[in-house]
Amino acid sequence: MRARSGIALFAAALCAATGAAAAGATGTVAAADATGRGSGAVSGESGAGPGRLLPGNLLVSGSYYVKDPSLVAGQTVLPPGCVSGCATATAGGSYPQVFNNDVVDGSFGVTEPIFLDEISTSGHLFARIGVPADELVTSFSSKSELALNLSSDARYVTFMGYAAKPGQLDVSNSNTPGVVDPTNPVTGTDYRAVATLSGTGQYTFTETNAYSGNNGRAAVLADGRFYTAGNAGNGGNPQPDGVILGAGAQLITPSDLPEPAQTPGTPTPVGSFNIAELGDKPDKVGKDDNFRGLALHDNVLYYTKGSGGNGVNTVYFLDTTGKACPGGVGLPVPGAPLPTSGLSYNPATLQTTGLPSNMCVLKGFPTALKSTTSFPFGLWFANPGTLYVADEGNGDNTYSDGSYTTAASSGTAGLQKWVFDATAGEWKLAYTLQAGLKLGQPYHVPGYPAGVNAATGLPWAPATDGLRNITGRVGRDGTVTIWAITSTVSGSGDQGADPNKLVEITDPLTATAPAAGEHFSPVRAAAFGEVLRGVSFTPGARQ
Repeated sequence: MRARSGIALFAAALCAATGAAAAGATGTVAAADATGRGSGAVSGESGAGPGRLLPGNLLVSGSYYVKDPSLVAGQTVLPPGCVSGCATATAGGSYPQVFNNDVVDGSFGVTEPIFLDEISTSGHLFARIGVPADELVTSFSSKSELALNLSSDARYVTFMGYAAKPGQLDVSNSNTPGVVDPTNPVTGTDYRAVATLSGTGQYTFTETNAYSGNNGRAAVLADGRFYTAGNAGNGGNPQPDGVILGAGAQLITPSDLPEPAQTPGTPTPVGSFNIAELGDKPDKVGKDDNFRGLALHDNVLYYTKGSGGNGVNTVYFLDTTGKACPGGVGLPVPGAPLPTSGLSYNPATLQTTGLPSNMCVLKGFPTALKSTTSFPFGLWFANPGTLYVADEGNGDNTYSDGSYTTAASSGTAGLQKWVFDATAGEWKLAYTLQAGLKLGQPYHVPGYPAGVNAATGLPWAPATDGLRNITGRVGRDGTVTIWAITSTVSGSGDQGADPNKLVEITDPLTATAPAAGEHFSPVRAAAFGEVLRGVSFTPGARQ
């Protein structure tokens, strides 16, 4: 992995993206203004020395939109390089109207810079740390990207993006250079990459051919290996072998080379699940492994699936013993090791049966196919017997009488508290926290368009639909505080482009029902042209 200083290189990254001036390499970074661009300066040291992040603070990942002058309504062909079945852009490059192009191009997105905000647990901004845009970008508005996870030793925070440049179209559905699907309507090729940030402000980047046709969503570093979660494929069926191998749960070996010198090989799948394990009829190979959230707890890897037209939306874990779930559902075996190599598979049967299953639905969690009520995303263990799961809602933007009615009536979206019942030998849902989220109620974003988006016939104003990525901390007083990134519904052409929020809630750890007055409170709100994606503690902060 190549080490680079995120503090020192923020100026270069920001100038590359916006042409704005930023502070020099003196331990300071540009402070965020309302658009997410730099103005003025604040200390990047947070009282901990040059370039250092202060343990105990929060990191929030996100992105800001920069106008794409290459997009011309009525002229630009979408997806780029398209030769058949193409569309023409319906909107230019101005935010948020640019995302009305998603109506005609289902792969539409624009690569943009990534930022990491170091904030106090109450929301005070210490520094906006830029990610070098010549190394890694995200896709605005891919809402499932940029989860943040602390490494097993808490020395690094990890996240995923694209080895591409800002301002490129449809990269989130491009092929990776080593896994090209000729049926993918997006013709470009871009490596996905894992980034780490240390407590001293140093970045590293490792490229991969995994997640061709789709996106890597989360990564965690443990025992010198990256374990990642994501999705693959944007073409027809059958999918090429490389797409099947590059889906879901991956193992990636960190590189010590500069990105231009890296030559990623074939993806290394480390886990897979097939709904046939539950007695269901197999569906599209690889799409059961459309994973979103990722957590490492007590040496066990946990994953969530909460979207897509295939498979089971639920919580999974990876079993390295082969004994935990003979019927597809089970509990981790105590003392089981983390996987150290990829799955063994038969190339002759990969197209028909896919990868061998070595993942299990966590016992007690849903097993229904194509659920319309279960959309798990982030997950966080307060202790071995208490698991908080964020449910993002189903994204239905049905609107009537001043609210998004499906979101407002959801009984499962929000923060679910699951408790392990030792007698029954399974996890049980204790309750779901929603108070204060104001599900389905439109909120005002300064500078956002008013009224109805003509492209969708629905209001521009977003509303909270549920929660995505989360982190938490157990207090000495027996309470748990959870910080969560909200999901949205709106009349935008792509709801992932909506400015969203960071919220927090405090819950009694041993409670079996919500405490009186318990509710979510806002900590930070994305400004016009911004989105928030992941949240974790700073490196060095053990929880």
